[in-house]
Amino acid sequence: MDSPLEYLEQAEAELAALDYDEASTGVDRRQFMFRSLVAAAASAFGARAVGAQTTAEYLDATAGVWQRLQPPVQQAPPVPLGNGEAPALQFMPYPAGTGALMERLVRERGAAAFARTPHAIERWNGVVPTSAEDLAFLPAHRIAALIRERKLTSRRITDIYLERLERLNPTLNCVVTLMKESARAEADAMDAELKAGRIRGPLHGVPYGIKDLFATKGVPTSWGAADFKDQVFDYDAEIVVRLRSAGAVLLAKLSTGLFAQNDWWYGGRTNNPWNLNIGSSGSSAGPGSATAAGCVAFAIGTETQGSIVSPAIRNGISALRPTYGRVSRHGGMVLSWSQDRVGPMCRTVEDCALVFSVLHGVDEKDASTVTTPFRFDRAVRLASLRIGVDANAPKELVAQLTALGMQPKPIGARPTVAGMAGGGLNAEYAAAFDSYVQRKAKEYGLDLNALPERANTQASFGNTPPALPAGVAQGAPNPMAPADWNPRFVGGRSTRAFEFINNQRRRLMLVQAWGTFMKDLDGFIGAPNADVGPNAQTGHPCVVLPYTFDVPQFGGGGARANDS
Repeated sequence: MDSPLEYLEQAEAELAALDYDEASTGVDRRQFMFRSLVAAAASAFGARAVGAQTTAEYLDATAGVWQRLQPPVQQAPPVPLGNGEAPALQFMPYPAGTGALMERLVRERGAAAFARTPHAIERWNGVVPTSAEDLAFLPAHRIAALIRERKLTSRRITDIYLERLERLNPTLNCVVTLMKESARAEADAMDAELKAGRIRGPLHGVPYGIKDLFATKGVPTSWGAADFKDQVFDYDAEIVVRLRSAGAVLLAKLSTGLFAQNDWWYGGRTNNPWNLNIGSSGSSAGPGSATAAGCVAFAIGTETQGSIVSPAIRNGISALRPTYGRVSRHGGMVLSWSQDRVGPMCRTVEDCALVFSVLHGVDEKDASTVTTPFRFDRAVRLASLRIGVDANAPKELVAQLTALGMQPKPIGARPTVAGMAGGGLNAEYAAAFDSYVQRKAKEYGLDLNALPERANTQASFGNTPPALPAGVAQGAPNPMAPADWNPRFVGGRSTRAFEFINNQRRRLMLVQAWGTFMKDLDGFIGAPNADVGPNAQTGHPCVVLPYTFDVPQFGGGGARANDS
């Protein structure tokens, strides 16, 4: 080389032609070339970076030069998140995964596996009830038959239910928003369509109520919280769209416990119609109370961990908590993307099947959803089903089903996996309500990193107010109290990422263990309220049905039961 500059030009050309693998060094190509030329320049001009003896040391020593010459990077603020945006990870309850499930269905049934089977409504036989009360307590599928055969108008049964809701709500406290005008307009439209020979489906003209967690365009959706009592969405939840398309008439937004917990909301406690001294249980409190009291033909509830099952049992109605992923949650308040489920709360099991036949199936707005076969067979032979029976199963129910042909198979304890720690549910709560918690913290001037840890126990929601957090003056509103926010939304903020992931790994082990447990069973009968927690994690379905008649005496009048 004739000069140091020629040396540098040659070095630059060689570096440009170099097949450089930045993955092996962690240094990108442009930065590597710059730092290499700095090192070459130091050698060509007889200079050395301070303390540098080797090429590697040159690269280390010149790193600061590179950093100083880079233009300042403007960090864009994080995209704001509300309650509903789903994470990229998606829970799947089928042990072998979605792909294996789809392949099995195609192999066994072909494309017919994904075709919807319409629910056949049996014709009405006998005398039509004349009293409003007798009509109000008819099962939804019998109301559907009367409307279809033009023995009852949608407008008449709608007016009966609206009158009952207005008259009984001061006692039950189950209604958040009564939609009288729109309900009557929808009922009249369904009667007109039927007169013109158009039938939308098996729910044509049948009135219902919906838990006040679902978006209904132009109508408030409160989530049971005073902070959101004026919240209005400009769209309808997917289940509202499907029910309207099927001809169902929406009567009311029914109460939910505060942020889907227990039967207490900003309007007070929702009461059990059979024993007004106790609550309806929650968090589908309004759907449970209104359905049991004959104020709607059926209702829609949600469950994260007990919120369909518990109020169905407490109010003595039938209900279906579907398999995870069978019904769209789009437009509903999120507690847990991996556990939330939507299901019908009705007066009979066939009503649940009727409503589910309309609701289930894939929705592109909810990535958890799948379409798998569903057909209600009211003439099923119980002897053909493999039904397990727990030792603590209700004896009256087991005896009646056995008389109808069931051949019970005794079962033992269900699978468990140690170390689950709730499957990370608190972390999902915290993520779903992060924006709300931050807003409340700013409102009260609280440091979220300094709040006391509180267990999510019944005592936190009882008659004794929880202690004020540090920094909140005596007499000031308590941000840890249920009226302001929910302590479980705060506790999950401290969950470490690897602990959450390990919980999900153990959760898959639990799903697989239950898959093994159920491989020789079509279903089983457990004790009342049994298996709610594990099946919240595994995504298994549950049917609740009455098996005896009694006035509920449990629950107490003051304490707020802790349901999710």
